[in-house]
Amino acid sequence: MIIQPRTRGFICITTHPEGTAKNVHNQIEYVKSKNITTQGPKKVLVIGASTGFGLSSRITAAFGYNAATIGVFFEKPAAPNKPGTAGWYNTAAFEKEALEAGLYAKSINGDAFSDEVKQQTIDLIKKDLGQVDLVVYSLASPRRTHPKTGVAHSSVLKPIGEPFTNKTVDFHTANVSEITINPIESQEDIDNTVAVMGGEDWKFWIEDLKEAGVLADGVKTVAYSYIGPELTHRIYKEGTIGMAKKDLENTVPVINDILADLNGVSYVSVNKALVTQSSSAIPVVPLYVSLLYKVMKEKGIHEGTIEQMERLFTERLYTKDGIIPLDDEGRIRVDDLEMRDDVQKEVDDLWKIINSDNINEISDIKGYRDEFFQLFGFNYDDINYEADTNELVEVPSIK
Repeated sequence: MIIQPRTRGFICITTHPEGTAKNVHNQIEYVKSKNITTQGPKKVLVIGASTGFGLSSRITAAFGYNAATIGVFFEKPAAPNKPGTAGWYNTAAFEKEALEAGLYAKSINGDAFSDEVKQQTIDLIKKDLGQVDLVVYSLASPRRTHPKTGVAHSSVLKPIGEPFTNKTVDFHTANVSEITINPIESQEDIDNTVAVMGGEDWKFWIEDLKEAGVLADGVKTVAYSYIGPELTHRIYKEGTIGMAKKDLENTVPVINDILADLNGVSYVSVNKALVTQSSSAIPVVPLYVSLLYKVMKEKGIHEGTIEQMERLFTERLYTKDGIIPLDDEGRIRVDDLEMRDDVQKEVDDLWKIINSDNINEISDIKGYRDEFFQLFGFNYDDINYEADTNELVEVPSIK
């Protein structure tokens, strides 16, 4: 079929298999070009492995350290005349390249919050790998059915306290406007968001994996978070999402206790603001990111997800001297370039003057838009989007 981009708000509802494969291939080539020589993980479980930081973590582990990887995700396969999701095609491309490189790579498609998928994952580890030495937790979902209570929780994107008013952008049209987001109506909004995006499920995974005996001695586990600048704090750090991320951080000492007798350790890594399916849904953030990209590209310090994850692995999790640099609150920081004083000062100055008339000159809104569509396999110059492509792509390990 011929597949063209079709959008609904901040979501692209079509995906292109050749474009997503190119995205994956480009990330693989970047990691291979780094010629990583330090010791790293050998058997890796990535929970939330099909897009964004989770996908880039899997690529870094496999092609940077020759690790065997198992990926868990919830994606929709293709059907005749109906493309699969980006994460489905990403995984198909990743597994194909991993197998061609002689690397073990298998995947499980299902609800990672469920006990059934946890057990399925444990069974696969036991059968094929025995144990894993790194667990990456990178789930991004708007809802979660609690495996113990059966209650369905939905997260909300809201400030706490007063309404929040600031600039935002429709990145399709580059129209800058003002948006007001009403605050939470009750504690229930916070509780539901924490239930979906907090640390409980990460803890459940580690408990189940440990009880099953599939965690290696010295195992590491890492989950991903974001803090961001003051201008996004009301909607992010100090909003419902921020409460969930705080819960994620508070889970670290709990997991460390669970892993103590295995000499294991857990970390939260605070990552850079990037174009992801999740971040594009957050008001204010796309405008901030388009300015951030402009400033960081001009300074030569811009990073995408793969550059972030390669640096996380080589300069934080698996350093030559074994020392992992942490901030005062015990977190790994790979948002350090984003949060540099000079970068934030320039972004703040641009934020004060940006509008619909000057956005194309003083921001990288085009780069934001291109990167958004590339998440779904579009906007690559060397792919003919007028030509037929085979939408029925299979993930080799999923029958």
